[in-house]
Formats: sequence, C-alpha cells, structure tokens
Amino acid sequence: MAKQTVKKPPVLKGVSAAERALAVLTAFRRGDGALSLAELAERTGLVKSTILRLALSLQRYRLIARLPDGSYRLDAETLRLGTAYQQAFRLSDHVMPVLEQLAAKTGETTSFYVRNGDERLCLFRVETTNRIRMAVQPGDTRPMDKSAIAQTLRRYESGPPGPDDELPLFTSGVTDPHAAALAMPVFGIGESLVGALAISGPISRLTTARAEQAKAPLVEAAHKLTMACGGTVSSADAKRSRRKTNA
Repeated sequence: MAKQTVKKPPVLKGVSAAERALAVLTAFRRGDGALSLAELAERTGLVKSTILRLALSLQRYRLIARLPDGSYRLDAETLRLGTAYQQAFRLSDHVMPVLEQLAAKTGETTSFYVRNGDERLCLFRVETTNRIRMAVQPGDTRPMDKSAIAQTLRRYESGPPGPDDELPLFTSGVTDPHAAALAMPVFGIGESLVGALAISGPISRLTTARAEQAKAPLVEAAHKLTMACGGTVSSADAKRSRRKTNA
C-alpha cells in the first residue's frame, strides 16, 4: 500500500505593500499635528517617492490628508476606526488571558483592580492552584489602604510613572498580617489609568525573595496589557522592564 504523504499547510506571509502603507499610517504618534515628507521618511525608513505613492492610497481611503504645504495629517477615517474599536473593545477579552498566563508563570493568584471611589474593586481574578489562598472574588471591594494595589491605583491615577519610580510596588503584612501583594499600573488611551495588575498570596509563600522573582513576569504582563488597551510603553518603562528581566 502506497504511503500517503501529508501535505503541510502553506506558510502565509503578509503583503509587503500593505505593510509599507501601514508603516506610514502608524508613524503618527500622540501629540503629532502634521508630519512632513522628510519626517515620515525618517520614521518609516522608506524613501520619499515610495511614501508619496502610498500616501495617495491612504488619502483615497481618508486615512491621511495632504495639507497645502505638502505635509500630512491623520484624516477622519482614523477617528471612525478608533470609535469602532472602542465600541467593540471588551476589557475582559484582554485581561483574562494575561491573568491566566501570569498565574501559570508565578504559581500565585493574579487579579485586576480598578478604583471605585474610596474603595478598590476586584474586576477579574485567576486563583492559584495552591490550597492556601486569599479569600477575594471578582466584584469584591477593599478599602484604598496602604497595600501595593491601592497605592498603585492612587499614585498613578494622574499619569504614568517617572523614570525613577521603582515598580512593581510590593507590600507584605501592611493591611492584612497574612497577605502580600505586588502591583503594576496599566494605562490606556491618552495615558489614562485603566487599573492595577496584581499578584497576591500569603506572606508565608510570597516572600520578599519570591516577590523579586515574580517582578519580571508582572512587568512584562502589565506592558502587554497596556498596549492592548491602547496605551504606550515609554522608553523608561521598557528600560525598567529589561532591568527586571536581567536581574
């Protein structure tokens, strides 16, 4: 009997022309008004003649507009797409996979908190597989106390951390003599605070040494969630993340 060969599925590749057009479109950053052809060339690495051709297609779909002085700005279609994205965006779709991955890496309970007036509200949570765990469920509230989670929500509600801020925050036995927690802020569009991503556990297990080991995956997860929520990771944040990873 002839041996049947199994065909491998074809490896799909992107369209280079589309990728170049998207490079032009995504060259615009927060705070930009209009960009000159030279600025677009510098940011994308594309030659000016290529940018001019790509810009014509982007103009046709009202993604960018060409101004009388030859510079370019984002056009109305980008606003429509942004509005459509916001309407379709469900926070749980992005937070839960991150919590599950973080719990698997650290072996501890992971959660996502937001500020609700004078309290902090647990929106999402993934429990550790360990039998000893803290009794908090999604929907539960806790006071805005001195815990790492509350400190993160209070400290960064006005904006991202500075280059000298030491993150993640870690507290042990501060408000509960048996509980320890690590927390990182998560930001969205316009550098607005979305919430706090946290790892928590009993102090007998989440010791200072164990917390040091958990910092790198927590920072990485918070940055991933920030970008998913429409925020940006600054160079200072990226540098801090590399320090934690290499520590």
